[in-house]
Amino acid sequence: MERLTLNCDMGEGFGPWSMSDDASIMPLIDAANIACGGHAGDPSTMRQCVELARRHKTEIGAHVSYPDMQGFGRRAMDISGQALIDLIHYQLGALDGIARAHSTRVSYVKPHGALYHAMLDDPAIMNDIMRAVASWHVDLELVVLATPRDRKTVQLSVEHGLTLRYEAFADRGYTSRGLLLGRDKPGAVLDADDAAKQAVAISQNELRTPRGKRIPVTADTLCVHSDTPGAVKMIRSIRQALDRL
Repeated sequence: MERLTLNCDMGEGFGPWSMSDDASIMPLIDAANIACGGHAGDPSTMRQCVELARRHKTEIGAHVSYPDMQGFGRRAMDISGQALIDLIHYQLGALDGIARAHSTRVSYVKPHGALYHAMLDDPAIMNDIMRAVASWHVDLELVVLATPRDRKTVQLSVEHGLTLRYEAFADRGYTSRGLLLGRDKPGAVLDADDAAKQAVAISQNELRTPRGKRIPVTADTLCVHSDTPGAVKMIRSIRQALDRL
């Protein structure tokens, strides 16, 4: 059984306002999805996160989003084609520049919120995002949701010459189709104990719905959210549960 890495959405503050305790979370994770100014983040917040990641030898990813700070990137927007590619390059370039100034680099891209769901729902948006990542000046991986029977995404990634990083969620509820429950649905956000149990289940390919149906999800990395209430306790529980395997 290969070790699952643990990734977390980080740097989701702005100016003097912080969404989470990044300093406490960074030592517990393997990869930091750093907000690039779309849904959250600013130059100083990005720099602080990059410095934390470098100190703890944490991998850095660009957490790109629709330009929606007021809605925290969770509102759908009608942006596609070259405009979406430009938007991704703009955010990726900001974080990549700061990372390089501090002797490190961005190694992957993960869309956030509504853009992440649009990528899953609309093959054209998925294609635009893959074009953006594949046309960057160095090789980057793209994080996508690990779902059953995902042949179209695999084929598209081959066409673009991209390596995909399949992601499952430790702290979110799933539907019977292997998709995430909407945040307005009961059971959408798990508490620390249930998140740790789900992390272990995913690592053993034993993810199940509340009714016991097995969901065949094979993941490379597990996502946790730093803005969840009690996030530090939850992430520490997940880390400990994975380390015991």
